[in-house]
Amino acid sequence: MARKPEVLHEKRTITYDAEHWSLLARLRENATNTMQKLEKVGIRPFVYGSLARGDISKTSDIDIIILDITSSYRIEVALGPGVMRELVQATPSSVLKGHLHLDNETVVSFPIFKMMSREREFYQWGGMVTTDGISSNIRVPGVDKRLVLIDPTDSGHIEYGVVGYELFVTKKLGVSVSIANERVRVLRRRDEVGRTGVYRTYHLQDDETFETAAKKLADSDPALRRTIKRRD
Repeated sequence: MARKPEVLHEKRTITYDAEHWSLLARLRENATNTMQKLEKVGIRPFVYGSLARGDISKTSDIDIIILDITSSYRIEVALGPGVMRELVQATPSSVLKGHLHLDNETVVSFPIFKMMSREREFYQWGGMVTTDGISSNIRVPGVDKRLVLIDPTDSGHIEYGVVGYELFVTKKLGVSVSIANERVRVLRRRDEVGRTGVYRTYHLQDDETFETAAKKLADSDPALRRTIKRRD
């Protein structure tokens, strides 16, 4: 079930139990194994979301992002065969991303063309860490899908409201106010009308590369061509 946006005016202190710490360690170990494969071929990955913040649950995924444009061939060689491959675009004006589903809980994403600054900020907004950060047991602050700021502590985390406190949150995360306003608007809209899904999902054929599939989509879709051109 999707987590609904929440208006929170008082801070809440959350303490993790032994089971939570054990699950967090397992997920982070699995993430590290995947990220190190990418680093061996010169790619810099980040884990983002709840795994970066530490507020994981039994249904949490391992979400890994590569922020820079990278040859899909290098990524696939590093990760090996047997993965489900797809192209995803959230809205007509969003960056087109490749997704590699390694298993039921791990997804590696990467941009097919240049990301805009607000798209890169999205990951900082939710919280992201490097492999070295995971090795050092670093957990970073970030905002979850309830529009609640998760601020890690030694025993768990503290929760702060975002709605009405956007300036405080953006200063805490080092992001622009515009990304806060955008995320509040998008998530509140989704809560009002229900989940709207993504604009485009394309499953690659076995003989397609991400780049050739993206070109095929762009050749048949003027909106995608305009989106790419604006990034030049």
